[in-house]
Amino acid sequence: MGAPDTIQVFVPLKLRKKNERPEILPPADYLPSEDQTQDPHILRAIGRAWAWRRRMEAGEFGTVRDLAIAVNLAERHVSRQLRLAYLAPEVLKRLVYKRDAVAVTEINLSNCAALPWADQAKRVFDEAERGGV
Repeated sequence: MGAPDTIQVFVPLKLRKKNERPEILPPADYLPSEDQTQDPHILRAIGRAWAWRRRMEAGEFGTVRDLAIAVNLAERHVSRQLRLAYLAPEVLKRLVYKRDAVAVTEINLSNCAALPWADQAKRVFDEAERGGV
């Protein structure tokens, strides 16, 4: 008889009940990996903004209002998130590829998109470290 086809891995986890549901807790010495340091909501918003931008540039929608109706969201929300597609390449590179974690909200990030590209990285990363954005 040959070696088994399965591998058994032991991961020390704790199980506790929270709101009558089981919750798995990681080990006390667990540190999240680097790719989980960025807020997933910001990454999702950037991806959605780029998808919307491509659809608008392709002529699928003529106005932001048409897009908002199609995605069933408020026009103001779509307009604000669409600005994320116009962030400076340096800001996008640090947020998406390097996953630099910053303490900035989606609204503040979209407001930074109105700045010149040269000023965006400074505003997003330098001021966020000081708690200013």
